[in-house]
Amino acid sequence: MPGLGITLGRGGATTFQQDLRNSDCILIQGSNMAECHPVGFQWVMEAKARGATVIHVDPRYTRTSAVANQHVPIRVGSDIAFLGGLVRYVLEHERYFKEYVVHYTNAANLVREDFQDTEDLDGLFSGFLPKENKYDVSSWSYEGVEGPTPASGHKELYSEPGAGEGETHATLITEATKDPTLQHPRCVFQVLRRHFQRYTPAIVAKVCGVPEEQFLKVAETLCANSGRERTTAFCYAVGWTQHSVGVQYIRTATILQLLLGNIGRPGGGILALRGHSSIQGSTDIPTLFNLLPGYLPMPSSTQSPSLADYLESHTSSTGWWSNFPKYVVSLLKAWFGDAATEENEFGFRHLPRLTGNHSHMQTVVDMAEGRIKGYFVMGENPAVGSMNGALQRKGLRQLEWLVVRDFTLIETAEFWRTTPEVQRGDVRTEDIRTEVFFFPAAAHTEKDGSFTNTQRMLQWHHAAVEPREDVRSELHFAFHLGRRLKRLYAGSGAPKDQALRQLTWDYPTHGALEEPSAEAVLREINGYTVKDGQPVSGFTALKDDGSTACGCWIYSGAYADGVNQPARRKPGHEQTWVAPEWGWAWPANRRILYNRASADPQGRPWSERKKYVWWDETQRKWTGEDVPDCIADRPPDHRPPPGTKGIDSLAGDDPFIMQADGKAWLFAPSGMLDGPLPTHYEPMESPVKNALYGQQCNPTRLEWHRKGNPYHRAWGDPRYPFILTTYRLTEHHTAGGMSRWLSWLSELQPEQFCEVSVELARERGLSNGGWATLRTARGDLECRVLVTERLRPLKLNGTSVHQVGIPYHWGVTGRSRADGANELLGFVADPNVDIQESKALTCDLIAGRHATRARAATGATPPALPSDLAPHRRDSLAAGEVDHVPWQEKKDEER
Repeated sequence: MPGLGITLGRGGATTFQQDLRNSDCILIQGSNMAECHPVGFQWVMEAKARGATVIHVDPRYTRTSAVANQHVPIRVGSDIAFLGGLVRYVLEHERYFKEYVVHYTNAANLVREDFQDTEDLDGLFSGFLPKENKYDVSSWSYEGVEGPTPASGHKELYSEPGAGEGETHATLITEATKDPTLQHPRCVFQVLRRHFQRYTPAIVAKVCGVPEEQFLKVAETLCANSGRERTTAFCYAVGWTQHSVGVQYIRTATILQLLLGNIGRPGGGILALRGHSSIQGSTDIPTLFNLLPGYLPMPSSTQSPSLADYLESHTSSTGWWSNFPKYVVSLLKAWFGDAATEENEFGFRHLPRLTGNHSHMQTVVDMAEGRIKGYFVMGENPAVGSMNGALQRKGLRQLEWLVVRDFTLIETAEFWRTTPEVQRGDVRTEDIRTEVFFFPAAAHTEKDGSFTNTQRMLQWHHAAVEPREDVRSELHFAFHLGRRLKRLYAGSGAPKDQALRQLTWDYPTHGALEEPSAEAVLREINGYTVKDGQPVSGFTALKDDGSTACGCWIYSGAYADGVNQPARRKPGHEQTWVAPEWGWAWPANRRILYNRASADPQGRPWSERKKYVWWDETQRKWTGEDVPDCIADRPPDHRPPPGTKGIDSLAGDDPFIMQADGKAWLFAPSGMLDGPLPTHYEPMESPVKNALYGQQCNPTRLEWHRKGNPYHRAWGDPRYPFILTTYRLTEHHTAGGMSRWLSWLSELQPEQFCEVSVELARERGLSNGGWATLRTARGDLECRVLVTERLRPLKLNGTSVHQVGIPYHWGVTGRSRADGANELLGFVADPNVDIQESKALTCDLIAGRHATRARAATGATPPALPSDLAPHRRDSLAAGEVDHVPWQEKKDEER
């Protein structure tokens, strides 16, 4: 989540759901919170009952819209234009919280003289390398700071310039040139103002389809509910993340919240809603290819030959990430125990190295091209839940073996016999060589463990019953597989096998099934002193000399004093409203991040009404309702002398301690791969040309050009004239593996359907409850039609544009069956986080059941463009420049 990480310092929700009740205004965008996060939505309703204004910005009128004070229909894929318009409104009307902005953000920092903005380069920033589809970010730096600017949030990215270069800076970032008056033309504040100056209400209406008066009403509502006395909260989910510019959606919202002074304060912040009970935990520990636990970057094959090189590359000279070596060495000690010594770099050379992009989409392509032999699928169903389902299944067909762990025989386990291409006869089961192993998985009621939910809170669950027959937990599967592998390689002397041999793997087991102790795993994750095995109190106790071990530094403290902190269940009426003794939240059981910003530079609450943490002069420490997010005994007036490094470089009025300069970043001098400021680019497939710039799409987007993954014309493709977006339903869960097998849920939502407006139904002859066929270049599917006024056509620059919505839960196994929505999607991704663009693409829609079930991934060819139309370039480049994304026909070739 670098959208939050790069801007604020940590890639997690800044607040907790219960705090929403303290909001004066809540803007929900990129989420249908009432239906997809109904438990947390109760706090939105409580805020409304207390008088808060609720705004829902969404293409569809949903259950969230029904209880909101304002519903704002918007074209999918245009959120940066809408949010950018709000940023412009705040700046132009001087509605920003000036004292907060000056002291707590990098607004005063001067940007290098050679930096050029999208205003100068028609949608590109300086440093763009067209042959490589990437930026040289050196011109984005601060004036006077040599070398890459260290970015804490960059720990979520891998092997890219800007992560920090140890002691190589001639000038520390904390001593960069500033203009506190915010008048210098190259200060971040003025750069920001110029960047968003074209995002006028008229442009918002033209791009987003939001009438000017409705946009202005939202803008004024946000401004009226922000400042010293009032706060506004933002809530988003995958409606923002699943775009080729998704990270920048979140960046724009964060910039807006900083300008309004809403970060780190009760009733404010940004809540990143997670669609599953432990999605946050899966990124923390993590399940991502480019991270080690606690958002430590995975070493690179070219940049990290030694531990010293790795530490130098990623340790910031200033700010909290100056502690980076402590977290890395403690992690290595947890993994390799006594075998990790200073002489052998604590086992650092045992870690795998990144050799390139190993994201999910690239892995699927590598599978399809025969470069991968085996694949584990645990808690996922890519044959349904991931884009271009037919290409996913093509990859599965090229494997030697596949392991699937799930409750039921999901589509990924059954790809060899039930999928559209098999049923159609394009693929014969007897020609598929993949050997599939299915392992039945235990439910949460059958195992101990923890969930880390949307607000970074760990909550423990205890097994209620023993798993039946050969059903096992993930912990059991991983532990006993590791045991067998260690036995298999116990006598090996090969260097490549020493990591496995030296791996600590001594968790105690219990019961007839030899279930590993989940609490023992939590204890290792928490960390302990090597000498006596005693749990550490938190990450401030970790060392870089090998005397401590810790499996995930941000979770350190979850087993403090030998107590399972996530298992705490103290009733709310027995503690404060923050409820610090219910579960445990990372980091340090802190519920609102950056809460130093809830007080003014002198350490006093901005207002009594929004009092949260403050400086207690009598005790000479920070105190309040929560764990203060600052150095507890550092007074507000503390100013470090020039040249100070490490955490001592942080001043007493620096609320964003994870940032190298202690400030939130309105402008990102490093860490973002597609620009230091958010910029409106159209989705990869759009009905319209970019109205703001000549650059049509994100110039650094990730594409996979192959015949099995064809793209539509960049804009105005007559074959696919409508916008398509996907979404979730309350009655089904993710790819349907847990819900479509249950009769009562299948009865509530029995068939795949699409939502269309009354006008589109009339135009295409669709009838409510009848059948329709949806088509893209990747494939087609049949679904029922829901004709509704909840989805209305939008006016874009005088043209009426129709949007179609379809749930993504269906697949071809279970009780309720249909071809999945992701059959229609192509492979294209955000360059920062490799996430699919599944919320905005183009399609065709016709009445009746006309699906062929043919798929591009198995050789089907989409209809040709009319002869008088050429594929649009997705970029507008000056004469003589190299087109970094050649036309589709030039690159569509099966490798």
